[in-house]
Formats: sequence, structure tokens, C-alpha cells
Amino acid sequence: MPLSNITDPADLPPFAVSLGDPAGIGPEIVAKSWVMREARGLPPFFAVGDAASLRAVWLGPIAMIGTPQEAAEAFGSALPCLQIAEAGEIVPGTPGIDGARTALQALEAAVGLARSGSAAGIVTAPVGKEQLYGVGFAHPGQTEFVAERCGVAPHNAVMMLAGPSLKVVPITIHIPLAEVPAALTVDLIRARALTTAKGLQRNFGIARPRLVVAGLNPHAGEGGALGREEIEIIAPAVESLRQEGLDIRGPFAADGLFHARARESYDAALCMYHDQALIPLKTLHFDDGVNMTLGLPIVRTSPDHGTAFGIAGTDSANPGAMMAALKMAAEAARARLAHDG
Repeated sequence: MPLSNITDPADLPPFAVSLGDPAGIGPEIVAKSWVMREARGLPPFFAVGDAASLRAVWLGPIAMIGTPQEAAEAFGSALPCLQIAEAGEIVPGTPGIDGARTALQALEAAVGLARSGSAAGIVTAPVGKEQLYGVGFAHPGQTEFVAERCGVAPHNAVMMLAGPSLKVVPITIHIPLAEVPAALTVDLIRARALTTAKGLQRNFGIARPRLVVAGLNPHAGEGGALGREEIEIIAPAVESLRQEGLDIRGPFAADGLFHARARESYDAALCMYHDQALIPLKTLHFDDGVNMTLGLPIVRTSPDHGTAFGIAGTDSANPGAMMAALKMAAEAARARLAHDG
């Protein structure tokens, strides 16, 4: 059934969870999340990838399924797995080309299932980009890949990092710090802000999102003494958005935006570059931070951490961020039903 025809959250199909790199911690945290499904109130989900990657790190029950419809029935007694491809020999902590190819095929399949309405959304376990590049992956990350497969232009897909007390959006993402000033434009900031506001409305049920914008330079440029990007680019973008009715303020000095009292005054902070956004988010929510892509026709979340090859196979991976990603995906799917209905 297309998701647009669903009105009752109880009728949502299970979520598709791509297992990521078979040699990383993805399989382990997915399995641990299934074990904690009742204690954490997780929605029904099924793994997409190679079941052998689960068996390499977990002795629990696995139910091989042929369609997503079978996952809901199996979920109570076993972790459902939709087999996509075989990753060859799987050695946790030792990534390879076959594993990267399987991870990419699993991601592709999960996106397709969400777009067709067979899955309520996707949650993506971490992948090794170096290995993916070896099999022809041509995107900066999974976010850009999912956006392309959904027919969404890169500037209209926004990466938001979220935890219980903070949501941040980097305006520029995976580029060298030296290239950030030249990459900032009024149009880019406007596009990110508008997508963020709409995403907060649709995925979180926030009727009038409150946004703040960080400056690029120390002290937000100190009136031009420490840089003019705030005067010439950031402030004009903020003012134009305010004139269009957005509740948006800034630019503010980034060093004062993330303490407890400041965080109470906004719903999301727009930051000028990757680390400006991710350092406070990971400091506050390292074990429960979620990466959500805004601006897509489907729900997509991911734990906000990497493959952690160094601890893969040691049974020490913390599933907190994966469980948070599953819960946020479910909350977003329910919020979309209310918003779009």
C-alpha cells in the first residue's frame, strides 16, 4: 500500500535497515537493537544485506524473508533479514571490496523499498567510504546517494544531526575547511534554512520552527574586523528569510550557541561548516546522535557514527545511536501522516 494511503500509524509497514559495511559494527548494532526492541519501544524493522554478516557477530535468531510484508510477522521472534547479496568471506574489522559492493546493493534496495511504500522508511548503518569508492561509488556520502535516488537536487537535501537536546544543520558539509568561505552563498544558506524549516514541520510536528544561524568567523566577524562573510553573506540571507516569515535569527558567535540556556531558545542551529555543527552534537549526544536527511520524499535516518572497524567483532559496540535512529524514523513517519493527512 502506498504510504500516502495510510492514515493510521499502526498500519505503517516495517522499516528497512541497510546493514552497511559487513565488516563494520552495523550488523552488531542492528542485532543488538532487535534484542532491545521491546525495552526501547522500537518499531518493527528488517535488515537488508547479507545475513552472514549478522551471523558473524551474533548467535540470535534470524528469519530469512522474501518480502517486507513477512517482516512484521517474524519480528517478534527473530530478526528478519532480506538477503540481497553475499559479501564473500566476512572478517569483522577487515573491510573488502565484496563487502562494499554488498553494502551498496543493500542501500540501493532499501531506498527502493521505501520509495515504493513497502517500507515505512530507511535506517542506514555506517559504510566505509574508502571501500565504496573502490566499487564506483561517486557520492560524498550516503545522504547524497539517497537524495539522487529519490530525484532530489543536492542543495534541497539537508543533513540534520539530532539528539534529545540539540539539532544542527551544517550549511557546507564534506569539503576542506579552506574552501568553506568561497562555498558560502546567500542562496545556499536560504535553501538549507527553508528545507530545515519544512523538515522540522513535517518530521517533528513543529508548527513554527525557531532557527538560529552561527557566524563563520570568531565573534561572528566582530563587525567586519575578523571577516566580512557575516556582513556580506550570512546576515543578508537571514534577513531575507525573516522577511518571508521564518522565525530565524543570527548570525551569532558559535561559541555561545550551544550551552543549555541557549539551546532552549531554538529548535535547530544552522552552522557554517561540518565540525562547527558536529562537535557540539557529538559532545552532547555521542551515543544517541542521529543523522536525518530532510527534504526527501522518504524517511531516512542513520546513527551518527562510523563503521568503527577497530572494535568490530568484539561485542563492544554501543547500539544507542542505532536505536535512536529507529525511534526517530518511526516518530518522523507518524508525524508525516499527521502533517500530510
